[in-house]
Amino acid sequence: MIAVVGGGQLARMMQQAAIGLDVGLRLLAEGRDVSAARVVRDPLVGDHRDLSALREAAQGCAVLTFDHEHVPTELLRTLEAEGVACRPGPDALVHAQDKAVMRARLVELGIPCPRHAVVADAAALDAFADSVDGYPVVVKTTRGGYDGKGVWVVGSAVEAADALSATSATVELLVEEKVEFVRELAALAVRSPSGQQAAYPVVESVQRGGTCVEVTAPAPGLDPDLAVHAQWIAMRIADELDVTGVLAVELFETPDGRVLVNELAMRPHNTGHWSIDGAVTSQFENHLRAVLDLPLGDPSARAPWTVMVNILGGTVGRLHDGYPHVLARDPGVRIHLYGKSVQPGRKVGHVTVYGTDLADVRARARHAAHWFDGSLGDHSE
Repeated sequence: MIAVVGGGQLARMMQQAAIGLDVGLRLLAEGRDVSAARVVRDPLVGDHRDLSALREAAQGCAVLTFDHEHVPTELLRTLEAEGVACRPGPDALVHAQDKAVMRARLVELGIPCPRHAVVADAAALDAFADSVDGYPVVVKTTRGGYDGKGVWVVGSAVEAADALSATSATVELLVEEKVEFVRELAALAVRSPSGQQAAYPVVESVQRGGTCVEVTAPAPGLDPDLAVHAQWIAMRIADELDVTGVLAVELFETPDGRVLVNELAMRPHNTGHWSIDGAVTSQFENHLRAVLDLPLGDPSARAPWTVMVNILGGTVGRLHDGYPHVLARDPGVRIHLYGKSVQPGRKVGHVTVYGTDLADVRARARHAAHWFDGSLGDHSE
């Protein structure tokens, strides 16, 4: 048995991989109607900040892993002291929980990052802006942000003061130069406790409003040496931080042919969803193999191109109404819905298409996703 903290779509997709391995999941979910609780048997309902709930979830399980990175570090240290195998462990996970800790450690390792500083007031933020050739700069809460939340692009000293006033007085802020980049990339590596690693092809991700909307594997036109360098960065970070499971490294590709690390995630990641259908071994199966210290599977792509497009909540309330059109139009489309209520901009599923012609694959994936979200056609027809 594997204990999984968090009931989102990542845990839901872990269950798919667990079935083939005949591994049981014990889920600690936020409620009985959340995404993973709809497919995992007998979910426990509790708060990830409640030590007694974490203990109950972990009892009798070989290992405890995560759908998200929000479990307090001190609780994980307590569980480890009590003999629970937490994978990734608290010493690794803190680098995905706290952006200031992450930046400091990556700089220590010589990993390329944007110029940055930790600030507590508007004067310090303004001084940093002066040091990087002025505004705009990017301001982030060091903890708790995701999918664009807790992130501001600040264009002036006045906006800087506004951003500071919008946060809690106890929240530490990280300010970074606004990187001029060609595109965003992601490098996923998987590492087991014994040190075995596997690296997936480096992908191109398209973000809109801080939310990933599309992923292409491999990243089109990426220089092969830069792709290898990006994989090396992910594997070096995984090794140095003693990560167990999936590590996703979000990267900026710069005009001068470099990559800079933007964010880290220590769990299966949206930029790896393409691997369910497009890779020999999905990120979810490899995550489960890794936390159990089993030999890792082949991360190679099945086809020259795979495109994953997220289905975001839009004008259609009943996603299943999209099936007749999408399935009849393109039997090669792979559909994954998350069992979530539709809300504007919310990730409620994704579609994947793979093949030999990138333009064709991309067009088919976009059409399917946009039909589901209501931006194509009249679903009453």
